[in-house]
Amino acid sequence: MSQSVNSKPSVKASRRQFIAAGALASVVLAEDAVWSETKEPTANKPMLSLAGYAYDRVLGLVDGRVPVEGFQTNFDQADIYALNANAMGGKQTWSVQEIGLHPYMLAYANDMFRDYALVPVFPLRMFRHRSIFIRTDRGIKTPADLRGKTVATPGYSQSSLTWIRGFLQHEYGVLPEDMKWIVTTKSSDQGAVSKNESVLPQDVPIVPGPAGQDESDLLRSGDVDAVFHALEPKAYIDGDPNVERLFGDYRKIERDYFTKTGIFPIMHAVAIRRDVVKRFPQLPVAVFNAYSQAKHLMYSNLQKQTAFMMSLPWAGKELEETLDLMGENFWPYGIKPNRKALEALFLYSFEQGLSKKQLTIEELFFPTTLELEEAKL
Repeated sequence: MSQSVNSKPSVKASRRQFIAAGALASVVLAEDAVWSETKEPTANKPMLSLAGYAYDRVLGLVDGRVPVEGFQTNFDQADIYALNANAMGGKQTWSVQEIGLHPYMLAYANDMFRDYALVPVFPLRMFRHRSIFIRTDRGIKTPADLRGKTVATPGYSQSSLTWIRGFLQHEYGVLPEDMKWIVTTKSSDQGAVSKNESVLPQDVPIVPGPAGQDESDLLRSGDVDAVFHALEPKAYIDGDPNVERLFGDYRKIERDYFTKTGIFPIMHAVAIRRDVVKRFPQLPVAVFNAYSQAKHLMYSNLQKQTAFMMSLPWAGKELEETLDLMGENFWPYGIKPNRKALEALFLYSFEQGLSKKQLTIEELFFPTTLELEEAKL
């Protein structure tokens, strides 16, 4: 995955293989699967509750086209705020659910949270250069200009913020302590920031924001110089003339970052309750296989539909360029193709003073999933 662009297959070759992959979508299973489908009627299979967002790469599970082998399934749609709260302090309603990767890491490292463990399936990943918003009247032209500036954020230890501070430090030499931080009491996207998204380090200048004001309010009023936020703040959405992204051509910057590092940042993972796995030890592998199969349906649908089912005029061109840069399986599951990204986040969390220890892959993921690989396209 970290190969240079020149060593990857051509766009045409990638597209041919990508089309062929559609025929494999119904049979994509990890070679190490240890459990085959029983012949018993569906009604006799235990019910498995799943939850997460209805991404295109997960739709096969949402609508029931893709089974989790050996189970009846029910998929509930929920946002990440509800998902995190449910797993790490709520009723733990779902046996299998999407979870914020960094909040889970902090719960594991700092609070001895062990109720869930992870499978190497990553439903949400995003490059985060796009997530830095600035006042245009503060002389901020480059990342270096953030030194000495005041930054607002609704959740200091969210996955997205940890990635942003990580690349600012490792790619541009700008440290968290080089900035002043205001943590707001609410978010402009109306989400409830959880405990493990609100962990604060020592030795970094951080103060609470004024009551009743979110990060967008502070940016609009000029009380802060910049906002780091996973979603676009309302001031930017409304077209405030004093608010812009730091990286205007973020697509190019993010593509260059991937070419250099091979990292496609991970935001969310899939977690399974440990008590359920004690009853069904084959479940982590079955869940991995199901999510992989659903994703391959997405690949097939993308190839068939970009030309006429999507409203974006150049969606097909975007797909071609993504395949050329990132390869046919540009959204990979499994440890091997994601080790560098995972270990980078483990390092960032520890060096930013958030995680009490530098975590390892072997601690967080079910042992039966460590060697799983997806079928080749």
